Amino acid sequence: MEQEQQDLRLFDLARRQLNLYPNLSIFAHKINEDWKEIKTSEFLKEVDAFSKGLIELGVKPNEKVGLIADSSVEWHIIDFAIQQIGAVCVAMYPNITDSDYQYIFNDAEIKVCIVSNKNLYNRIIQLQGSLYTLKFVFVMDEVPNSRNWKELAELGNNIPDETLNFRRDAVKPADLATLIYTSGTTGKPKGVMLTHNNIVFNVMSARDITPLQAYTRALTFLPPCHAYERMVIYTYMYIGITTYIAESLDKIGNNIKEAKPHIMTAVPRILEKVYEKIMKTGHELTGTKRKVFDWAVSVGEAYDPNPKNRSFAYDIKLKLAKKLVLDKWYDALGGHLVTVASGSASLQNKLARVFLAAGIPLYEGYGMTEASPLISVNHYEKGVRVGTVGLPVKYVEVKLAEDGEILVKGPNVMQGYYKNPEETAKTIIDGWLHTGDIAVMEEGKFIKIIDRKKEMFKISGGKYVIPQPIEKKLVESYFIEQAMVIGDGQKFASAYIVPNYSNLMNWSKSSAPELMGMSKEEFLNHPTIVKKINAEVRLANQHFGNWEQIKKPIILHDEFTIDGGELTPTLKMKRKVILEKYKQQFNDLYKSEED
Repeated sequence: MEQEQQDLRLFDLARRQLNLYPNLSIFAHKINEDWKEIKTSEFLKEVDAFSKGLIELGVKPNEKVGLIADSSVEWHIIDFAIQQIGAVCVAMYPNITDSDYQYIFNDAEIKVCIVSNKNLYNRIIQLQGSLYTLKFVFVMDEVPNSRNWKELAELGNNIPDETLNFRRDAVKPADLATLIYTSGTTGKPKGVMLTHNNIVFNVMSARDITPLQAYTRALTFLPPCHAYERMVIYTYMYIGITTYIAESLDKIGNNIKEAKPHIMTAVPRILEKVYEKIMKTGHELTGTKRKVFDWAVSVGEAYDPNPKNRSFAYDIKLKLAKKLVLDKWYDALGGHLVTVASGSASLQNKLARVFLAAGIPLYEGYGMTEASPLISVNHYEKGVRVGTVGLPVKYVEVKLAEDGEILVKGPNVMQGYYKNPEETAKTIIDGWLHTGDIAVMEEGKFIKIIDRKKEMFKISGGKYVIPQPIEKKLVESYFIEQAMVIGDGQKFASAYIVPNYSNLMNWSKSSAPELMGMSKEEFLNHPTIVKKINAEVRLANQHFGNWEQIKKPIILHDEFTIDGGELTPTLKMKRKVILEKYKQQFNDLYKSEED
């Protein structure tokens, strides 16, 4: 395997799949309400046609080609078409700002870009005057007065196979495969340079902990430009798993039932939404059924994945809770899941325990784009500890600096930031990638992340406040949707709290019926609701030292969203943006304390 890793380029994964599993479908997607499978041979034929088109267009080795599209078979065709002629795929999120597009296009000197739809095409065309190197834009959908992506394939009709083979053979595993611009919660995006080798080694690490074989099914719904989802799909190709591409987040429930996946990835925000939906259904029950539901959930919340830590009496209760309630949760996710890989942000402990108790096999992992991206994971064969991100994966070495910062070394570590030697030198020191995440080791080996280095702050008394564990505990409340801890340099810590409006409405039907019929603003401003939120905050405060406890939380009425600019495309909070947006509320709170 070691030798194979060193020889593989990413685009070889599809040909390797064809050689090993000639009858396998590499992808499946919905066309006219029916799932259509794409054979690996069909996929490769398309990849070669588009590669030839790019050659005819004049794309040279190491030139950067833009790709902006949602999850689709077409995305993966273009990804490999770019790679196998020695060019570099610059995949971007479809929902970033115009200023980010402007910066990335000019920094990477993109000449050719493929986009998925009319909206993206119009945005890029309108920006073209300030995209100094861009010459060609192709669109996957049928859009009037545009160049359709099929033209790109037709352009290469006269390019002989020998020319493509020459270009493909010239690509080395150590060559740059992709530039991934980190969305970042602060500052300009940075272009992470990843080689074929970087990602292939990470694929092998992922393969080592994935308990599946060829001819099983995966479901993907996260954007493939997300470093984690992209690496995972390459891993599916390596194993021989057919990847079903979900239609959209709105249809994910139906798609899970139809595809019956054995594996899928998720981010905590999506798992939280699944949990909330199940809980809402449970809370609509009445009488004995409601009591049974609540009891089963409470049993699940006490679950420990290590059998040695569970009593015989607890296991009997768990067996009954599963039979009466929790098994239905597993069935609702298709009934075949062997792995649900969660990453990108921290998962609530309570939620993790309930899902694991229900037999939903969560593998909570940790990584960053600069590490290709997988660093560690909780998994059953090598150990699970709820509240941690598990053990370092194969080929990856981890140690903690004196201040607790996670340092990473291995063949998966990026080459550096594109055109940015200063930031590279700050981030990779003596071969160790400085992640910016602060952790402790539990039982000497399980990595427990406690915060981002840059997000820790001091209150005026000199004590440090670490936001992440406090935020995590706050959103465990059924009535709190989102939370961001604030108070740098102030006398005490507070938090912006986004209430869970629908759950509060349901609660008020029986507990405060006089609030029904109010507008959302009146409802959330009402003293009864403010009192309820404060009570939930006090419950969370019990887990923290006096200086860390949230005092006088600021209740916000609008959820943090990507479109609103408060979240990155991977659903991380942009703290600076949120602070700026709600600066008045911040100033009013702390000014009133001074008066």
